[in-house]
Amino acid sequence: MNKNVGTLLCACLLLAFGRAAAAQPAPARVISADYQRVKGARDRFPLRVVGAGRAAEGLRADWQRDLALVHRECGFEYVRFHGLLQDELGVYGEDRQGRPVYNFQYVDAVYDAILGAGMRPFVEFGFMPQRMAGGDQTIFWWKGNITPPRDYAKWEALVGALVRHWTERYGRDEVRRWYFEVWNEPNLKDLFWSGGRDEYFKLYDATARALKGVSTDYRVGGPATAGRGWVPEMIAHASSSRVPLDFITTHDYGVSGRGLDAEGNQRLYLDPSPDAIYSGVRDVRAQIKASAMPNLPLHYTEWSTSYSPRDPVHDAYVSAAYIVSRLKGAEGYADSMSYWTFTDIFEENGPVPSPFHGGFGLINFQGLRKPSFYAYQFLNRLGGEELVSNDADSWVTRGGGGAQVLLWNYTPPRTDESDQVYFKRDLPAKDLGAARVSLKGLPPGAYTLSVYRVGHGANDVYTDYFKLGSPTTLTREQVRALAERNDGRPFAKERVVVQAAGGFTRDLPLRENDVYLLTLQPAARGKV
Repeated sequence: MNKNVGTLLCACLLLAFGRAAAAQPAPARVISADYQRVKGARDRFPLRVVGAGRAAEGLRADWQRDLALVHRECGFEYVRFHGLLQDELGVYGEDRQGRPVYNFQYVDAVYDAILGAGMRPFVEFGFMPQRMAGGDQTIFWWKGNITPPRDYAKWEALVGALVRHWTERYGRDEVRRWYFEVWNEPNLKDLFWSGGRDEYFKLYDATARALKGVSTDYRVGGPATAGRGWVPEMIAHASSSRVPLDFITTHDYGVSGRGLDAEGNQRLYLDPSPDAIYSGVRDVRAQIKASAMPNLPLHYTEWSTSYSPRDPVHDAYVSAAYIVSRLKGAEGYADSMSYWTFTDIFEENGPVPSPFHGGFGLINFQGLRKPSFYAYQFLNRLGGEELVSNDADSWVTRGGGGAQVLLWNYTPPRTDESDQVYFKRDLPAKDLGAARVSLKGLPPGAYTLSVYRVGHGANDVYTDYFKLGSPTTLTREQVRALAERNDGRPFAKERVVVQAAGGFTRDLPLRENDVYLLTLQPAARGKV
């Protein structure tokens, strides 16, 4: 079937369904709001920060391409990654007398690209330059050194020199808008940090001194822990030692590991708890409120469905519903939630093995948009003012003279199979009937209604990949076809007229783990 004909037929079927269903009794799920009842400014915390693998990947043209895309389409403001001080960027060396030699050429190239894309860095100081390292323990394929410095004075001098360089290159007014975080997941001993907690606090103190020595306006925070660890301890240390602490950072993932499979890989299971992720966010917020620094901002500098870069849940359509449902529950408790990561150009386990391998990214290696990408694109298309809504699994907003409704169903998988088994096949979604969107108080006039959807078979590139036989490589023609089929165009579009009463109603066929975005924008005369 011709693609344009298919799209038109799909739109007509949906609109016909909506009009017919409107005459039937109200569905069990009704999302209602009044355009005149504003709850407040919409909280853009989900779009503040996004993650990436390591700094050296930022030198790649395709990484920069993907960064520009997620800024433009998803609205992300900051990007965070590991490996800033890695030897592969050549930041630190020593001469024959053991005196420091700094080289910021590659760092400049990465940071120029970030700022050129319209974003800012959320700086992570790590890992340890080899010539400064107190040991030879490393992590990842690219061998990030996880040991404390042999000489803390040299570490402090390096941080100070780099921050002064940024200040000279980009200006104090720019750099004061950045965030500076010390290390990554130091509570995972001998995985990310070979020292203990006290050794981490020593590293934090030296870093904070160096940063604040350049400007007291610059923001420093930590402890960047896995699994929400060390938050009360971090605050207690900063308070008792009178060390600057401008914000708290920590991480969480919605998966548990249970034993090994036949190949020796850890079996992973998506947490089916209804409050997974956001219950932890609320707990950390409560810890901060009960501390000596109750008003500290809270930034989750990593979160996702799974902590593995080889977990197929990242590619599956369920991730879109998972993302928006978890973020809704975290609203009002976190200042940012940095999704890990924006791209599959990511090499912790080595080079990318196949087009869809369970990588963290919102975008795959070939630049194809996964269902998770559309969760963030939809969030970015919401208006600036949130409306009072009766439905917890939705956001209703207004902006640009119109209204926007983001709604979803999140149903965790009901299976005893691990992610590596369950998500490696086509998983048709169960029908749930209809969901009704009912708005009142809209200004009378003509609007363009656009309906966007992500779910099984809708902006679901992973399912389309299965239909190709899951090839280990894709031809250029296959990439183009997959991109066109999953390009995010409206599922339906029409012109609607709102009468003087200001009411609008539309019914939508809803399946498990569907995500819908409806936008009503004032229509130019004669246009849809």
